[in-house]
Amino acid sequence: MLTLTNNFAAHVLDGLNRPPSLPKQLQPKYFYDALGSTLFEKICCLPEYYPTRTELEILTDNACEIARAIGRYADILEFGAGSLIKIRHILDGFQPLSRPLSYTPIDISGKHLLRAARALMATYPELEIFPRVEDYMAIKELPKPSIRPIGFFLGSTIGNLEPREAIAFLRRAAILLKGGGLLIGVDLVKRPDLLHAAYNDQEGVTAQFNINMLRRINRELEGTFDLNGFSHYAYYNPGRQRVEMHLVSNEDQVAEVCGTSIELREGETIHTENSHKFTIAGFQQLAADSGLNPTKVWTDRAQLFSVHWLESLV
Repeated sequence: MLTLTNNFAAHVLDGLNRPPSLPKQLQPKYFYDALGSTLFEKICCLPEYYPTRTELEILTDNACEIARAIGRYADILEFGAGSLIKIRHILDGFQPLSRPLSYTPIDISGKHLLRAARALMATYPELEIFPRVEDYMAIKELPKPSIRPIGFFLGSTIGNLEPREAIAFLRRAAILLKGGGLLIGVDLVKRPDLLHAAYNDQEGVTAQFNINMLRRINRELEGTFDLNGFSHYAYYNPGRQRVEMHLVSNEDQVAEVCGTSIELREGETIHTENSHKFTIAGFQQLAADSGLNPTKVWTDRAQLFSVHWLESLV
């Protein structure tokens, strides 16, 4: 039997053994095993999923201006770096003498990160690259002293955090990035039909991505979930300005995780992810309240997505 020294096991059991008055839940960071990371890359290329291509468009169109805001002597940390595609768009916006001194991509999906880092090293051999396989929420200090520490937090990952977690992250970033700033991608409030399509694609890739969480539990935590016993369910909650993603139990069932029985009723859900949406003014106020000064914001023409430059005031 697996021991609870495994954080994944402890978090899964905590989320699935909540009191009856609280919904079962799983933390979205655990989507990203090797298959989950591959599925997410596929999601990012789907026609319905606007965030990635729109953010890349913003970064490409404004790369030189973003590079000027970042400035010289930058040491960049990217939180939840993923496939390291977006950093390439920024690096190409720098003049040769002002390019960053180092780049530290941080991600929980180790094999995926290291493979992407090797490819980036081959393209930018002059850049010091130090990949770190860990939870970016646990970062408490810079990998090395820096006069110009810069954080990247792209992909609107800030939206996956609960409001209190988002504030805690931004406050910690303000302290960590003293003398520098944070470049952050933020998804915007928009028509519910666009949001529904983005999280319920016709190919069913998002459904595979969601259900893969259970597959990972089965593989790594001695789980016995019947993957065919669940359905993907995602919807926009306008009152909370967020898309919620769930796994719905199709029947009464009992599964085991680490030798512990988990009971689910027909129609009961496991809440796997939130994706909060923001207004520009609302996010800027959140950043200011967290010790970060919002100085620039870039958007696409349709106002679907935004990229903010926040300077540390700490």
